[in-house]
Amino acid sequence: MMDVRIGVTYTAKELDVELPSGSETAEIKAQVEAALTGGAGSVLWLTDHKGRQVGVPVEKIAYVDIGSSSAERRIGFAGS
Repeated sequence: MMDVRIGVTYTAKELDVELPSGSETAEIKAQVEAALTGGAGSVLWLTDHKGRQVGVPVEKIAYVDIGSSSAERRIGFAGS
């Protein structure tokens, strides 16, 4: 699976959307760029691995982080 994290303006939390396996980074980037160039009133829509749709108004997007599955991330404390 692929994770997309979206920072939303005026909030400390970010949205974390797990996309289905087989999602392509280039395709997601194109989706984000198309929504952002759509101007005010545009919405970035993503469909997660369970089929739920998540929409974020583009004027509220602070950043978008496209990354690999959370299974590849380390959790806990690492020694120096």
